[in-house]
Amino acid sequence: MLTTRPTFVSVGFFFLFLSLPLSTLSQPSMSSVYDSFLKCLSEKTKTPQSQIAKIVFSQSNPSYTSVLRAYIRNARFNKSSTPKPTIIITPLSESHVSAAVLCSKPLDFVFKIRSGGHDYDGLSYISDKPFFILDLSNLRDVSVDIAEQTAWISAGATLGEVYYHIWEKSKVLGFPAGVCPTVGVGGHLSGAGYGNMLRKFGLTADHFIDAKMVDVNGAVLDRKAMGEDLFWAISGGGGGSFGVVLGYKVKLVPVPATVTVFRVEQLMAAGAVDMVHKWQFVGPKTDKNLFMRMLIQPVTRNKVKTIRATVVALYLGKADDVVSLLSKELPELALKKENCTEMTWFQSALWWDNRVNATQTDPKVFLDRNLDSSSPGKRKSDYVETEIPRSGIVSLFNKMIELGKIGLVFNPYGGRMAEIAEDATPFPHRNMLFKIQYSVNWKESSPELEKGYLNQAKVLHSFMTGFVSKNPRGAYLNYRDVDIGVNDHGEDSYKEGEVYGRMYFGKNFDRLVKIKTAVDPGNFFRNEQSIPTLPIAKRTGVPEQGTAKRWSGAGGATVVASVLLHVI
Repeated sequence: MLTTRPTFVSVGFFFLFLSLPLSTLSQPSMSSVYDSFLKCLSEKTKTPQSQIAKIVFSQSNPSYTSVLRAYIRNARFNKSSTPKPTIIITPLSESHVSAAVLCSKPLDFVFKIRSGGHDYDGLSYISDKPFFILDLSNLRDVSVDIAEQTAWISAGATLGEVYYHIWEKSKVLGFPAGVCPTVGVGGHLSGAGYGNMLRKFGLTADHFIDAKMVDVNGAVLDRKAMGEDLFWAISGGGGGSFGVVLGYKVKLVPVPATVTVFRVEQLMAAGAVDMVHKWQFVGPKTDKNLFMRMLIQPVTRNKVKTIRATVVALYLGKADDVVSLLSKELPELALKKENCTEMTWFQSALWWDNRVNATQTDPKVFLDRNLDSSSPGKRKSDYVETEIPRSGIVSLFNKMIELGKIGLVFNPYGGRMAEIAEDATPFPHRNMLFKIQYSVNWKESSPELEKGYLNQAKVLHSFMTGFVSKNPRGAYLNYRDVDIGVNDHGEDSYKEGEVYGRMYFGKNFDRLVKIKTAVDPGNFFRNEQSIPTLPIAKRTGVPEQGTAKRWSGAGGATVVASVLLHVI
């Protein structure tokens, strides 16, 4: 059951921000807060204030606005009326992060953590309460070890930078992560992560070997120091609930020297209904080397509204093989060899980023972060566990034509995804047929038009209720969606957190809550959809602060030995 409080429910969430008085964000004590924080940071890092001030931006700093706007990836939250942080910290080292945590705690500000800024509902950089932003964009090291076939990736790096540095070292190694090159590593990986090789290799989080993070006590922990429970939690449970993730050591994957990509579209009049219906039986069950994303969008052709269904695909192999495969399994697609292009895996990453001439594109384009360049938008998510009947596809298409702009993206699962246990990581949706992303972007700045587009997303999400997962209805953490519930972190924090927590994590929510309660009992690391702590009355058997117990995956019962956390 969704929360009935209006505070953070999509449009209400936005208008709440508009209604906030500027005095809330321009308190008389703002200067003293900055001075106190800077003094503490200087002492903790043993750095002169004049030097450490270069990474701390108050609202009076001339660079404040450009630093804030650089990684706002949704223009809905890039307005003069949007609440602004009192301070932005841009650390250059682990010690800066540790000191920032320790110096923020006594000041009682919400502590937001931002890496790439692709948080769809802005939870990493906005708040209705006074807040700081810890911006990790300067922590962008990517160290690739070809002999080990591993890489250490810092949280502030982008996926494009990761792919580029792998390409520099090897043409037959890759990494199974997202297709958007400006996405930040910290959020993408800690939220499980996925890309167009998930049917072959599973989630991004399935390839973690080690991690580094700063805990609530300012300690820098690796996997051994944090223990397996906390490592499990930040392997898909979202890093921002448990500490500041600094980076991950990951296992790279082998990719063939030649891969194939293709894009084929059909309109309703040309058989799109039958093709989309049949895709449900093929996309999640075909050769695991093949990933076929389905895009469904309302379009106008010859002044008539219709639906365009587009298959965008990556095949880890040669064109002849995938054409032969789909001529048998999905003849409705009518794939021909001339639709296909063979290239290297890295070039396919460029192609998926809409680089039409990917084989001729300079690889260094993946080093461009495209700062402060976003349009307004909204995303939602769902999971489908049984095929939608043909009549349902027809009704869906008609509804999308009626609404006019909102599009859908179907991402097939199966393959390696279905071979991994649902509690292996916090991500529970392993056995679904496919994930749905609801997607709408616009250019207009009119509040009324924005309200209409946000409503389209809500209406279509409601329309899909009968076709998607139930008890709970699933959602994907990395497609943040405040419509499904938010947390004010008051006396009802656990109840509020359980609403969205069950949708994101299913039964794994219980284990996440117990780990959260053990490692951050004061709930310092929080946002509007973070993991809550257990209510005080229910903390029987939960370790004292500074220790964490291993929790079994079955029912969340406590078992085996305590693991001492490092504290400073």
